[in-house]
Order: sequence, then structure tokens, then C-alpha cells
Amino acid sequence: MAFTIGELGKATGTKVETIRYYERIGLLAKPERTSGNYRSYGKAELGRLSFIRRARDLGFPLDQVRALLSLSDDRSRDCATVDALARDHLAEVERKIADLTALRSELSALLDSCKGGTVGDCRIIEALAPPATSGETL
Repeated sequence: MAFTIGELGKATGTKVETIRYYERIGLLAKPERTSGNYRSYGKAELGRLSFIRRARDLGFPLDQVRALLSLSDDRSRDCATVDALARDHLAEVERKIADLTALRSELSALLDSCKGGTVGDCRIIEALAPPATSGETL
């Protein structure tokens, strides 16, 4: 079964430009061409692009996707490296969640401090402004 780039994109939920980008950076092999010079993809490319999309949906950066693809190409390898990549990524996700939780708390506190009035008296604007240094004016 052969797919055009548009069909491959629809089947995987990937934009055509993204598929071309993945080809340029080597995540996907350059496809064969039809006699009309159109890209032609098969089931292997569909599976590989689906793998890439799922890894990206899980937030893996492209360098880790490349590593995971390389590891998946050798099915006999020990999966300890895959586990380590996933653990590292989970730690990064947890760090981002902690950062976002702190951000939510800070924004919530800013909103709670708002008493209405004019912008000149706004606690949110005050909190966003750089701290004034003694004797300096802007």
C-alpha cells in the first residue's frame, strides 16, 4: 500500500511541512518517488511517523525521539536505555509541573491582591514592574 504525503499526514495527524522537516533532519528516510516525482510512502513510514507523533505527543524532544527510534530499530537490545530516557523525561515533566504550580499560586495571589480601582493603584502592575533602586527614576 502506498501513501502520498497528504495521505500520510492525514493518517497520522501530521502536517505535510512537518513530514518534510522530519525528512530533512533524518527522522524519516527520504521516500521513493513515483514516475510523476511525487513522494510515495509505505506501511513502514506510516509506522515510523506514528511512533514519532506519539513520542512528540508525550513531550519527548526531537533528540530523544531520535534516540528512541534508534533503540527501537534494534529489537534485541536491552531496554535499560529506553527506561533511562523515559525516567529523565518524566523528571523534566515533573519539574515543569512544579514550575507551573508555583506560577499558578503566584498569579492567584496577585489576583487576590487586586482591589479594583485605577491602573495607577494596581497591585498586579506593581508586581510586574521592575523594582525601583534608591534614587533612580525611569
